[in-house]
Amino acid sequence: MVHAWIVATMVAIVGASVGFFVVMRGSAFVAHAIPNGSFAGAAAASLVGVSTLLGLGVFAVAGALGIGLLGRRGRHDVATALTLVFMLGLGALFLSFSVEYEPQVFSLLFGEVLGISSNEIWPTAALSVVCLLTLAVLWRPLLLNSALPESARALPAFRLELCFLALVALATTMTVPVVGTTLIFSLMIGPPAAARSFTARPHLALAVAVGIALAVVWAAIALSYQTNLPIGFFVAVAAASAYTVGRLWSWLRRGRRRS
Repeated sequence: MVHAWIVATMVAIVGASVGFFVVMRGSAFVAHAIPNGSFAGAAAASLVGVSTLLGLGVFAVAGALGIGLLGRRGRHDVATALTLVFMLGLGALFLSFSVEYEPQVFSLLFGEVLGISSNEIWPTAALSVVCLLTLAVLWRPLLLNSALPESARALPAFRLELCFLALVALATTMTVPVVGTTLIFSLMIGPPAAARSFTARPHLALAVAVGIALAVVWAAIALSYQTNLPIGFFVAVAAASAYTVGRLWSWLRRGRRRS
């Protein structure tokens, strides 16, 4: 349980921080495609007998770069979809070569935060530091490019997009073992989207998003432990509920202003 709380806290902070820009840039499909497509890396790593976290990270970064390069001169959503289906196809191929059931791969699909071991804490902590430092360096150009794209034409937009996609890939690598590839976007989308309903100030919205993500993950761990139900279910429900509350708050606030 101690390991679960430690890793889940790091995941919530990084997921909400990166998800803040995912929501602002309208890149929810990317946040869904990269973790789901990177499952092929976990399947390949399990097949050759190396760490699934390593395979997950390699394929997450490769998928992010593929989306960025293919979407440079074409439709971004089409590039994202093609990259996703290609990587899912590879995952199906790798799984077809395996003759054994691998619980570690299953946990990457659906999450297994209560099964985290001590040797997974330090890699997750290292990835957390790298993600947060990268986000701190890119904060001002990303914020300008996301909020005022017309005023940010002088910025190297393509390089910035590649850096952002690589950041999403790193966040995916560390968060997937906790909530799984099928529900990682719940944590990266729900809390930041809810936070934007409460405030339009970027720094305050980021802090609110992190607070909501922490509450979501901590509550999900406690409920999963008590009920023996999948943690991904509670993460998804809590994240969606937070967004619903945020939208209701925004609606009530607009009604008061009109009055």
